Amino acid sequence: MKLIISSVSGEPIYEQIKRQIRDAVLNGELKPGEALPSLRKLAKELRVSVLTVTRAYGELADEGVVRNIQGKGSFVMDRGNEVIREALETQIKANLAEVCTAAHAAGMPVSDLHDLLDDVYDDITKEQS
Repeated sequence: MKLIISSVSGEPIYEQIKRQIRDAVLNGELKPGEALPSLRKLAKELRVSVLTVTRAYGELADEGVVRNIQGKGSFVMDRGNEVIREALETQIKANLAEVCTAAHAAGMPVSDLHDLLDDVYDDITKEQS
């Protein structure tokens, strides 16, 4: 996992860390049970304060995305976790809203959109098996 921090984005650094780790969990780049880099290691890599990374990890733990284990580190929670599932559903709804807007603009009937969704889903399922 490669995190990119921008000091000019206007978004606090801990929020950037949080967002990128959350995205990596949601897209499967970070697997359930996988350890995150240690606080000191990540702080050194990003050239930020350990407190900044601690805040990001702490808030991710509060959200249920990771679990902090004293003396061992931070680990990605299982995907079945309700918080992660809700975040995935929110992401899916946003993506579907964008697709529906484009389909409507193209004059595509909803039945054709359903067929297209089925085809794409089937293709992805075949690729992953």
